[in-house]
Amino acid sequence: MEDYIVRASAADGAVRAFAVTARELAEQARSCHQTSPVISAALGRLLAAGAMMGVMMKGEEDLLTLQVMGDGPAKGLVVTADSVGHVKGYPKVADVELAANAQGKLDVGGAVGGGILRVIRDLGLKEPYIGTTQLQTGEIAEDLTYYFASSEQVPSSVGLGVLVDTDCSVRRAGGFIIQLMPQAGEDVIAHLERKIPQLAPVTEMLEQGFLPEQILEELLGGLGLEVMERIPAQFVCNCSKERVRKALASIPKKDLCSMADDGEPIEVKCQFCNTAYEFTVDELREMAGSI
Repeated sequence: MEDYIVRASAADGAVRAFAVTARELAEQARSCHQTSPVISAALGRLLAAGAMMGVMMKGEEDLLTLQVMGDGPAKGLVVTADSVGHVKGYPKVADVELAANAQGKLDVGGAVGGGILRVIRDLGLKEPYIGTTQLQTGEIAEDLTYYFASSEQVPSSVGLGVLVDTDCSVRRAGGFIIQLMPQAGEDVIAHLERKIPQLAPVTEMLEQGFLPEQILEELLGGLGLEVMERIPAQFVCNCSKERVRKALASIPKKDLCSMADDGEPIEVKCQFCNTAYEFTVDELREMAGSI
């Protein structure tokens, strides 16, 4: 089944909601970066969140970046998303191996550790909007719930889950974001306060075959759930040799000349998708000459 995001509302617009199934894109990220199970889970969660947060933006050129910077062995994760369901990401360290946590689950919080979550929204204005909060657990969902409440003053509930199979591939991935709008009444708040703690883990619902719409129905059934849009979600990297060439051309001329003088072609890999681009000695000299 192809990945997709659902955008919905409930309680006459007092609640806005998003849910995503993200197995394919999380598996593509795992394959690109050859991540260990705990990093597959961490990156998959952040990719699912990024996909949903990306479609919250309106402009075609708008870009969202999520940066998790921790003091754990994973060191950090970066995810970038646009407003049409395209998302990409990479881990700082791909091969972290950790024992299961006290619940017998992949210890994402232990891999990430303490640190900060940074959300950057580039909406085409002079300066991007940047919000930074302290990581609460390193488990990603709780950290984003805290971010929305403290940095954007939007009471939210974020649920994310990635199930890694015995062959280390991603078996299930997805999540939801529920947000209260200012007009939400006490009855709506009470409904969610009752429902959210009763909800099964995201991976459990996905394993049972729940679609994004059904996950939202579990939470918002009885509040007049209205599905407004279904948006395909994909791992998409827009890197190219020309983009990498431009990046190389920005380094000092003497460094390019030094690389060329080594007499060997160089290989540059895209951080987001690990695609390798080779530049010959002649290409390096040509770039150095054009600076």
